[in-house]
Amino acid sequence: MAYFDYNGKQVFYMETGEGEPCIFLHGNTASSKMFEFILPLYTADVKVILIDFLGNGKSERVAKFPDELWIDQGHQIVELCKALNCGKVNLVGTSGGAYAAINAALEMPELFSRVVADSFDGSVLPEGFADAIIRERQSAKKDVQARGFYEWCQGEDWETVVDQDTEVLVNYERSQARIFGRPIETIRVPLFITVSREDEMLANDMDAECARLHAANPDISYKIYDTGAHPLIASRAEEIAEAVKGFLAGGR
Repeated sequence: MAYFDYNGKQVFYMETGEGEPCIFLHGNTASSKMFEFILPLYTADVKVILIDFLGNGKSERVAKFPDELWIDQGHQIVELCKALNCGKVNLVGTSGGAYAAINAALEMPELFSRVVADSFDGSVLPEGFADAIIRERQSAKKDVQARGFYEWCQGEDWETVVDQDTEVLVNYERSQARIFGRPIETIRVPLFITVSREDEMLANDMDAECARLHAANPDISYKIYDTGAHPLIASRAEEIAEAVKGFLAGGR
């Protein structure tokens, strides 16, 4: 197992496959294990790099997640790229990992070729986000399948990790913490957004949001699917893999 140092803490990563390097970024309360079953769709075409964000999965635990979590996770991605010293890389982030991916590209665009933001809920959190997160997490912790997913990703201390994550997401709305270090519209790396109209975990009008972002910056492209559960990269794995690989190869 490989680790790199981030502010004195050990962050887990691993590499598999051949080709241009591409870092896959998990969502909140998950870990790189969430990609385990879809990796064969990518590893013949790209060199997949997985990371467990600090406090998740096999990475070192923290007493509290930082208030600007997705910006901090963007910093972690930048530091991983510097540690790997492998030239420009692509980023594929899903759900919360999409926000981290965008933040990394906003912070140091020279490190990245292209960015995919899957199951992304827009540049502004919807009204009532904090209460919705509390309800969702309370329900999930009582659900056998959800509890099993948390434990599979995080290990025996899954409930502590989930509670820490819930706290920071609730504080995003209540303390008005920044989602992005810079306006997403200023991104200087091609960005491809994939979302599903059927995704019950996305609360914003993503048809309107994607159209607005593309109008503001032509480097932002998108594809909206009528069906598909959260996260889309897993629920429509083969179709999304083809769309992602096409984009990373230089398409739109």
